[in-house]
Amino acid sequence: MAQVPDLFEDLKSCYSENEEYSSEIDQLSLNQKSFYDASYDPLPKNCMGRFLSLSTSETSETSQLTYKESVVVVAANGKILKKRRLSFNQFITDDDLETIANDPEEEILQPTSAPYSFQGNVKYPFMRVIKRHFILNDDLHQSIIRDASGRFLMAAALNNMDQAVKFDMGAYKSDDLKHPVTLRISDTRLFLSAQNEGESVLLKELPETPKIITDETNLLFFWETQGNKDYFESVAHPKLFIATKQEYQVHMASGHPSIIDLQILENYP
Repeated sequence: MAQVPDLFEDLKSCYSENEEYSSEIDQLSLNQKSFYDASYDPLPKNCMGRFLSLSTSETSETSQLTYKESVVVVAANGKILKKRRLSFNQFITDDDLETIANDPEEEILQPTSAPYSFQGNVKYPFMRVIKRHFILNDDLHQSIIRDASGRFLMAAALNNMDQAVKFDMGAYKSDDLKHPVTLRISDTRLFLSAQNEGESVLLKELPETPKIITDETNLLFFWETQGNKDYFESVAHPKLFIATKQEYQVHMASGHPSIIDLQILENYP
């Protein structure tokens, strides 16, 4: 990993006293945009031909640049050639520094997606019910039923499919390409609610289908199909799926030994 020297004090001396570079950088930290239209005074000789990293608070002593930092490329004549904004703890290596210096198009380096902790206050508006009265089976041809207490779900091999739980699926709008849905036991007010890994899926009674879901994301699952298999990943607990296991309640798991490969069987009364 490249070592970025502590050049914050040196860099301050490279700007004219009249240039309010700190407030300008703070503004850029808010909108996370690249900029090229600013003009700068020539730099002293000790700042020429060097890669410099600057921050509004401090300069990292490692090569992990935070979302408040940027990289500048200084020419031999003291002119700042390029300035690059980095966001959300973007790592930078020696090769990245060379790319910044040599890339004529100067594209912004961005992570593929924001960490989950930055995705707060997301609203999921209800659209419509897209499936009714369907059954969920697992890879062992077990169907999901209610346990003896009626409070939890479990998987069992059935001869009479009338004993299987029927579900309705409600679709919600999302800003990305995923498909958030709720699963409700048909003809009831009981919605499936995801819990932590290994914990049983709960049945939560609600007076009606939520019109907008913001905080209660335990009720939402990202529905994905692969071939004839269906997967339900928790929105509140990423990488945990609705899962089954022999002689065990339906629970949340990431995979083996639990079974996360389910199959929707439709057209049941």
